[in-house]
Formats: sequence, structure tokens, C-alpha cells
Amino acid sequence: MEFRKKEYAPFDVFDSDWAAITVGNKEKFNSCLVSWGSLGNIWGAPGKSKATVTLYIHPSRYTAQFIDDSEYFTVSFFAPEYKKALAYLGSHSGRNENKIENAGLTAIPIGKTMGFKEAKQTFLCKKLCKQQFDKNSLIQEIKDYYELYPDIYTDGHGGWEPHFILIGEIEEIIE
Repeated sequence: MEFRKKEYAPFDVFDSDWAAITVGNKEKFNSCLVSWGSLGNIWGAPGKSKATVTLYIHPSRYTAQFIDDSEYFTVSFFAPEYKKALAYLGSHSGRNENKIENAGLTAIPIGKTMGFKEAKQTFLCKKLCKQQFDKNSLIQEIKDYYELYPDIYTDGHGGWEPHFILIGEIEEIIE
């Protein structure tokens, strides 16, 4: 696990660089843009803990359905020239079109799931935990944020619903 020795910019890698999560298999998969996430470690003794990626995904995303049925997912990072392609992934649904092809990206098998040929770096992750935030546990400032965007963070009934947390163990990083 040589990737543990590399240096990463954990505060920038999601916030400004963005990423794509891809879930599923060659026959049926989907991707979506993720701009909220973190790198860290959990569930193990010091020096032996699991290296993890934590993502925050809204349940209304088509990709969310694939997460429930999949053991693995990838998180792909791209060079700046792919920002437009990532914006396309984030603004179109795979329910309605082949948004990966329309974004100009090439899906490839990675482990037991899929990733992208164009990615500069891909984390192959094993799903450890998926848990939705409880609305009542959020502070008012965060509730106010969700209330500003009920169409984006919809619960499907005119209100809003919070994201879920997805934690994956990083098994490999492909550069």
C-alpha cells in the first residue's frame, strides 16, 4: 500500500478539483460528480487502520441506487481540462441518457467496478458504510442551506432531504 506514503491535498481534491464516483459493473453502471468528500482513516489500530475516502451523495442521484447493490466503487480525479466533462456529469442524469459518453469520457473496468480512461488518478474502494444524515441532528445553518435548494436536494414530496455518507476503504490507487 504505497499510496499511504504519498502526499495529497485533502482540502482541495474535492472542493476545487472535483471527482466522479462510479458504481456498478460493465453491463450497468453510473457516475456522478462529487465535490464534497475527505480522505482519512478509520477502524483499526494506529498504523493499521483502513485508509478511507468519505463521500457525501444525495439520495435522489441515480448513482445512489447503484451504491446499495454494489460492494465496490471508484473515485476518479481528472486534470483541469476535464472540468467541463465533470460539470456535465453533475448536471445530467444517467437515467435519461448516456451522460458518460455525452460528457466525452471513456468508461473502463477497474477491479470489480468501473472508472475512466481519462482520469489522472482513481481510487478503487470497497464500501464499508453508507448512512444518511438525520435531519434533526443537523445544526440550523446546515438546515438553512438545504432549505435554499429544495429542488436540488429534494425528498420528492416538496421538501428537502440530506445527503448520505459513503465510506470506502481505499484498496488501490491507479495513476
